[in-house]
Amino acid sequence: MVDDTIREGGCACGQVRYRVTGEPIMVHNCHCKLCQQQTGSTSVVNVFTESENVEPLSGELVSHTVPGGSGNPHTIFRCKTCGTAMWSHYPRFGSLMTGFRAGTLDDASSVTPDVAIFTDFRMPWVTLPEGIPAFGEYYDPAKTLPAASMDRLRKLTERRKVGEG
Repeated sequence: MVDDTIREGGCACGQVRYRVTGEPIMVHNCHCKLCQQQTGSTSVVNVFTESENVEPLSGELVSHTVPGGSGNPHTIFRCKTCGTAMWSHYPRFGSLMTGFRAGTLDDASSVTPDVAIFTDFRMPWVTLPEGIPAFGEYYDPAKTLPAASMDRLRKLTERRKVGEG
């Protein structure tokens, strides 16, 4: 079955526009200290999908590499004009999987977090939503995500092992 869901988004100044096809593999609401520092906010909502599902439509991006939670490099792609963080590539999957910022979607309400992670580090006044599993640190995706998401992650892992991304 082909998933023909299409979402579009862009940066604050409108120079960068992108299109994402299909449903996400997973959506994280991360409260870790690095996400707080990198966003200047209480948390970030990242929507993960295979990179081939993300199509840049306009604008120019610049990249910044910062330490990820694992200590390995995490690359953030930002609008060259206004600096809005659009998406990231994380160490485990390299360029094969893109985690784009839910807040850059034209309709950010079209995605809902599958999990809230690193909640031990959330601001004390942040209330976690009911019905979304919350984890003090990270979680075991195999115990939490649907089988279809796990299958997509396995395929990306196999591609990475043979040198892609």
